[in-house]
Amino acid sequence: MNIDEAMKSLGPVDAGDLSNAILKLDSSAWLNNQSRQNDYEVHKQTQSVVLVFCDGSMDKLAVSKEDGWDSLSPSAIPVMHDLIERHYPPGGIIIRAMAAKLLAGGRINPHFDSHATFRRSHRIHVPITTNNRVRFMIDGKPFRMQPGEAYEINNQKTHSVMNSGNEDRISFIFDYMPPDEVGERLS
Repeated sequence: MNIDEAMKSLGPVDAGDLSNAILKLDSSAWLNNQSRQNDYEVHKQTQSVVLVFCDGSMDKLAVSKEDGWDSLSPSAIPVMHDLIERHYPPGGIIIRAMAAKLLAGGRINPHFDSHATFRRSHRIHVPITTNNRVRFMIDGKPFRMQPGEAYEINNQKTHSVMNSGNEDRISFIFDYMPPDEVGERLS
């Protein structure tokens, strides 16, 4: 969503249980759903465990539970609901939710999120792991995300991530479409 700033801090978040659940995932869980990596060139050097994903046009969205739902939803739902209750109007819908890993030495090249749903939903990041060599750029400016905090990014501005460190960078990411954007869009 095109918010007033490149990145907005949402403040502290209690993501300890979510972090533990993500870090306990088997390495094969990160490879179950390769659709982001196959469909979007910029995500080739990432892995993800997808809980919720949407498909279709803005007129008729289909939101579905995915492979990661069973393993991560018990700890992810409280985090998402807490952030929504504190920062966004009630009555919307979560249209995407995933744990996303940028491999050590990997990069996500500059891009903006172009599907219409990205213009109508809030993109929220909850960092799980990071290192001092991760560089997150939005609109040509560097930003640092820290575990224990949550952030909304303006995904309509060009953004990129480079992980020059030796450790993978993992974030929990979800998209919340507020009620005034949902309307009759869901199938």
